[in-house]
Amino acid sequence: MLAELSDHVMDIAMNSVRAGSKNISISVIAAKEQNLLTVTISDDGTGMTAEMLKVASDPFFSTKKKKKVGLGISLLQGATQMCGGEFSLESTPGEGTTVRATFALDHPDLPPMGNLKETILLLCVSNPEVRFVFRYRLEGGEIVLDTNEIQEVLGGVPINNPQVIGFLQRYLDERL
Repeated sequence: MLAELSDHVMDIAMNSVRAGSKNISISVIAAKEQNLLTVTISDDGTGMTAEMLKVASDPFFSTKKKKKVGLGISLLQGATQMCGGEFSLESTPGEGTTVRATFALDHPDLPPMGNLKETILLLCVSNPEVRFVFRYRLEGGEIVLDTNEIQEVLGGVPINNPQVIGFLQRYLDERL
């Protein structure tokens, strides 16, 4: 069971990595005036056919060869529905996929955010070949982290270098 929203983000983003994505965008936006928390994950991976889209939220469907179940999408969809939200899954073969989940911010069953900082850090450093653009917005401000911009500043030093990981940890600690 994926108990925290950061677990859902990790699961869906790792699906994107397995789908061959080179660019993954993760957006977490809280809008108190609309009473909404929106989580959006978009990629440029292999995408899904119309037939796959129809069964993607079935927990007994998986594209992974050794797994007979694929709970990630169905659990996220269930969590959004349980919290008065909406879920959408859009995909085009050869172009990518977008997963969007909205939640009522004041719903008593809204899952906790979890450790989003560690999720983003782990995704970035364990998949250095993938460009991640992470946007997190609350009423008080917004943080945007783009691994391409970081790579440009680093001038060839890998993003999973221990010193870079330390910098990213401090950067995210200060902002999340």
